[in-house]
Amino acid sequence: MRLDLYQAETAHVAAEQSALLAQAKAILKQGRTLTPLEQGGMLHALPILIENAIGKAKQLLKAHKQPIPLSGYDAFKALANSGLFTPDELPVWNAIIGLRNRIVHDYMDIDMEQVTALVLADKDQFVVHFLCKDFAQ
Repeated sequence: MRLDLYQAETAHVAAEQSALLAQAKAILKQGRTLTPLEQGGMLHALPILIENAIGKAKQLLKAHKQPIPLSGYDAFKALANSGLFTPDELPVWNAIIGLRNRIVHDYMDIDMEQVTALVLADKDQFVVHFLCKDFAQ
């Protein structure tokens, strides 16, 4: 797939998932607790955003004729090494990928208060900004 088309699709998915998280934020800011269904939506939107970012990282490496690693951690490390973002962002990406892994693989041990605080603090927007950024060749 052409990089410009891929980037347009990542931005589209980011907008959809960000809108869902914005709805959850609005509910929480009104002082209402999320229903189990709404919590599930929040827990679904976050890994979708993060997995989308991992895919975009790998597409960027491919477009720059770099080897494509299997893990998300290695993909973002390679992006940092390629100068596509600053190395000081790498710990943030490692934490984000760790969150995705926790939600997907350790779902029975998720602290919803921490996830809710993360969403309320707009931490998801770091991923959304990456997904919407145009990395023209």
